[in-house]
Amino acid sequence: MWASMGGCAVALVAVWWSCLALGFLLAFLIHKVSPRLPSKYERSPLCAFLRDLIRYGKTKQRHRDDWLHVFDVPKRWFWHFYAVSVVWTGLLLVLSLRVRLQGQPYPPWLTSSLSCLCGVQWDERRAPQVSTLLVQLLLWGHSLRRLLECLFVSVYSQGVIHMAQYMFGVGYYVILGLTVLCCDNLNDAKGVDSLFHQLDLGHLSGAALFIWASLLQHSSLVTLARLRTGSSGTAKTFDHGVPHGGWFDLVSCPHYFAELLIYVSLGLVLGGLSLTWWTVVSYVLFNQAVAAQLCQEYYVKKFERYPRRRCAFIPFVL
Repeated sequence: MWASMGGCAVALVAVWWSCLALGFLLAFLIHKVSPRLPSKYERSPLCAFLRDLIRYGKTKQRHRDDWLHVFDVPKRWFWHFYAVSVVWTGLLLVLSLRVRLQGQPYPPWLTSSLSCLCGVQWDERRAPQVSTLLVQLLLWGHSLRRLLECLFVSVYSQGVIHMAQYMFGVGYYVILGLTVLCCDNLNDAKGVDSLFHQLDLGHLSGAALFIWASLLQHSSLVTLARLRTGSSGTAKTFDHGVPHGGWFDLVSCPHYFAELLIYVSLGLVLGGLSLTWWTVVSYVLFNQAVAAQLCQEYYVKKFERYPRRRCAFIPFVL
């Protein structure tokens, strides 16, 4: 059953993503019940550290213990994550194309890493399927777009992120790129048909959803940037404002919702049956839910007339 679902019960990479998803689910639930906890727990150094660990940017608490500032790095360093992804994902895409088009195997250092992460011996005779190549291409395009948005669209204030978040973000796309290849090795091969003949409705629908979600995310980020720049394009303020229009009338963080849809779309491109990839989607769901909930609470607390009908993350749901 596991093989037909595109997963493996002992796949290290699936366990990794599942643990991350569970961790953020617990963080979300604990945050929801934390106001009901006794104050002695709420004020403990451990709780202060955990709160500081999951918050970043505007959701960081203003008055924090001095020792917590030791772990701060600028939020504007977000672009480092996408720069790493553009290089790493691009490298894996080139290597996959060489395997598919020229019959050259992946380098030994890569196959040994993949065998460990996948939980099964890597098949060096296997050429990557069109699903894998398409996901790699879309993921590379996503990383390139986010890199350009970080550098030329977003307007960063003096917000910070935790050092642990920064280190995780640098390694995130490295593991993600390897996960895509693991999904290929764990899926059933479609034979030796040409790439064109492997294309099906799942690839087209997944790519269409990816494009739509990417446009939604980009337009949302542009709307947020214009709160600080106005029509001139030059930063006039670093204060936060209330965004309006489009999906912002439904949710506080449509860019987070778009991020989830992007990962769902990649799951569709992979055929919709990759259990390993859906563990990635579950992580993205709970990770973005925590971030969106914190943003929602920030807006409600800061702006008295903030629209209460807006959900935080998923329209009409959360």
